[in-house]
Amino acid sequence: MTAVHVPGTPLIEAGRLVSTSPATGAEAGRLPVATEADVRAAVDRARPAADWWAGLGFAGRRDRLQRWRGVLARRIEELAELMHTEGGKPVGDAVVEILTALEHIDWAARNARRVLGPRRVRSRLILAEFTGHLEYQPYGVVGVIGPWNYPVFTPIGSAAYALAAGNAVVFKPSEYTPAVGQWLVDRFAEVVPEQPVFQAVHGLGDVGAALCRSGVAKLAFTGSTATAKKVMAACAETLTPVLLEAGGKDAMIVDADADLDAAAEAAVWGGLTNAGQTCIGIERVYAVDQVFDAFVDKVVAKAGRLTVGADGTDLGPITMPSQIDVIRRHIDDAVARGGRAVLGGPEAVQPPYVHPTVLVDVPEDSAAVREETFGPTLTVNRVRDVDEAVERANALPYGLGGSVFGRARAVAVARRMRSGMASVNSALTFAGMSTLPFGGTGESGFGRIHGEDGLREFGRPKAVTRRRARSLLPAMTFERTPADVARLVKVAKLMYGRGR
Repeated sequence: MTAVHVPGTPLIEAGRLVSTSPATGAEAGRLPVATEADVRAAVDRARPAADWWAGLGFAGRRDRLQRWRGVLARRIEELAELMHTEGGKPVGDAVVEILTALEHIDWAARNARRVLGPRRVRSRLILAEFTGHLEYQPYGVVGVIGPWNYPVFTPIGSAAYALAAGNAVVFKPSEYTPAVGQWLVDRFAEVVPEQPVFQAVHGLGDVGAALCRSGVAKLAFTGSTATAKKVMAACAETLTPVLLEAGGKDAMIVDADADLDAAAEAAVWGGLTNAGQTCIGIERVYAVDQVFDAFVDKVVAKAGRLTVGADGTDLGPITMPSQIDVIRRHIDDAVARGGRAVLGGPEAVQPPYVHPTVLVDVPEDSAAVREETFGPTLTVNRVRDVDEAVERANALPYGLGGSVFGRARAVAVARRMRSGMASVNSALTFAGMSTLPFGGTGESGFGRIHGEDGLREFGRPKAVTRRRARSLLPAMTFERTPADVARLVKVAKLMYGRGR
């Protein structure tokens, strides 16, 4: 019996990866599936391309990256429609995603020289006869494995910064959104036709594994925690450094002095945008007792107005069909264990869609609280105060982002959250701020994209010292005398002997 193809599920036919819409089954693209040899060949082609690209210097790369940014901006509607077709993302959400990616391309191109270029570093008295210089040199070829939920914003957060730093990039898009990934690469080739500086390789998980073992100098991965561990293990075979952005189960804390209308709006947006398929999405909310009931009422009212469907709606389909089973399991488990669905519930799961679901009084050890749901669901639980909220928010091994609503204590509470990022009186805003680093801790991964840290992530620090005078305190030489050693001892006591 021939298996029935589920729309949106990757399909390989005659050596081609066929991508289809999860909503309609319409074909979005056919891309050649790369073999292990193909992946290695792409990396081999990228090495001389990387040398050429680095040779353009910061100014030359800035010009090309800004031209690429311009092409993407001028064709934003085309790209947004492709994202809508291939992944089901509403066109409006796709436009916002592209706009944010454009900001990151622009910032990385404009700031690479300032952050990574050669600069003098002051020396200390003990080596006053030397000057110090620091620069960040490109790795060469960087591998990027991208996700399907944000197929433009997320990989560009690695690729644009790696390119600005002087690296070539070999990009493995998700098998659920390969056409979008190839579109980005093709547009780059329009402004950089001379060398294969930015290439794509397509296929399933084995192609990603091949990229890990292909000889890239560094690899950046975004995806689930389970896959991140496999990527890290594969890269460890050759001591290839990795940057990992893995899963999340981000929490929002609502304090007693919060603006409840703003908090409810942010919770609905942060939890349900992109049909909840957001690594930094709000999946858990902890509201203090005094405002819990009023907050839940406002969340339900706002979430209940959202529309669901293929076109012109607030929420599109679940992009990865297998995730529907996870979402269904989490909702069923929460209800079976005493949680209440004040909006949606088990009947909200209507493949390929899931309608907004708000669950309250959900046990903290339930799957809906402890595991990444990646669907349009929110668990909202009552806490006696923000201390209990912080304790619950920090109880999971994840630590990607988070949000706090309040006035007097909000910033202090945000600092206490065990996360790489936090928004105060907003949600997800740190993702769009190109000047800030983006990344997590714990099982949410390590390393940073975006901002100055994101640029430095794709450059090797190179330290250089240069003698500028004769040594008054010769230390690093066999020519030193007992008298020199005595002076070194005296200097050590004078400089470092005091207790403070």
